Amino acid sequence: MSEKIAVRTNDAPAPAHTFSQGVRKGPFVQVSGQGPVDPATNEYLFPGDVAAQTIRTLQNVKAIVEASGATFDDVVMLRVYLTKREDFAVMNEAYGEFVTTNTTGDVLPSRTTVFTGLPREEMLVEIDAVAIVSA
Repeated sequence: MSEKIAVRTNDAPAPAHTFSQGVRKGPFVQVSGQGPVDPATNEYLFPGDVAAQTIRTLQNVKAIVEASGATFDDVVMLRVYLTKREDFAVMNEAYGEFVTTNTTGDVLPSRTTVFTGLPREEMLVEIDAVAIVSA
């Protein structure tokens, strides 16, 4: 049985609370929910701009995935949490551009989008991921 390993990288924001950026157990990687935070300053970026927040958030997710030994192609599921339903189309366009640019081949990750409240008022989007490391 493989041990559970914390995934850490300076290329994504440090967790603000009592959780890991990501966890790997065997080939499975779970990335904790990420927001539009600059990893160097831990500042929230792009107030009011859901497209820019989506891209920054996905960059943080990708950095953690890569720190686990996986690639963005190994991502099988992304969950997007939005604060406003009216932001869906803009988020979806930015998300689609990022995902297609960072995925090779024809199979994109699965996705769920949920509308909810988020921990910080300036957060318009939060995204987590599941990846399975290729052998």
